[in-house]
Amino acid sequence: MLTTPLTPARRSELRGEAHNLKPVVMIGDKGLTDGIVAEVERALKAHELIKIKAATDDREARETWLLVLCERLGAHAVQQIGKVLVIYRENPDKRPAPKPVPVKPAKAAKKPVKKPIRKRPPKGNPIENQVPIEERAKLKRPKETVFTGTSRRRSRTLSPRPASGPPKRRPRTSR
Repeated sequence: MLTTPLTPARRSELRGEAHNLKPVVMIGDKGLTDGIVAEVERALKAHELIKIKAATDDREARETWLLVLCERLGAHAVQQIGKVLVIYRENPDKRPAPKPVPVKPAKAAKKPVKKPIRKRPPKGNPIENQVPIEERAKLKRPKETVFTGTSRRRSRTLSPRPASGPPKRRPRTSR
C-alpha cells in the first residue's frame, strides 16, 4: 500500500511545513489502540501531514508505534523528535489542480518619449552673469582685508590659553 518513498528534499519540505503544526492525535498510557489508529486515519484524510504526541517515556515503544502506524495506514514517517511523531500520506483527492500559467496580454509598442535637455545655470553670481563684462569690473568691490594672523575667522569670545609646561600623559590602564 506504500507509494514511492519520500525524497530527502520532499522530506525536508514536509519538516518545514510540520514545524508550525500542533499535535492532532495523542497516544496515551494504553498505547496504540484501534481507536487511535482510526483517529490517525481520519486526520491523514483531512490534513495529509499530521503530528502525533506520545505520552510514554519509552523511546523504543515510540519508534515501534511510528513504524506500525506507517505500515498499517500506508503513510510515510517524516520525523520523530522526542515524543512528537510526524506522519505524511498524500491524499490524491485533496491535491489542488495545477495552477494555470497567467498569460500577459501583448502591449502595444509605446513611442519613446524624448525628455527636454536641461541647460545648467551658469556658475557664479547670477546678477554678475547678466551684466556685461565691462560693467562687472565696476560692480566688484575691492577687498579690504585685515590680516589677523590666521586664515580662519576668529571666534568672538577668546578662549583661555593652555598652561605651559610638559605635556600630560594619559594614565595607564591596570593589567
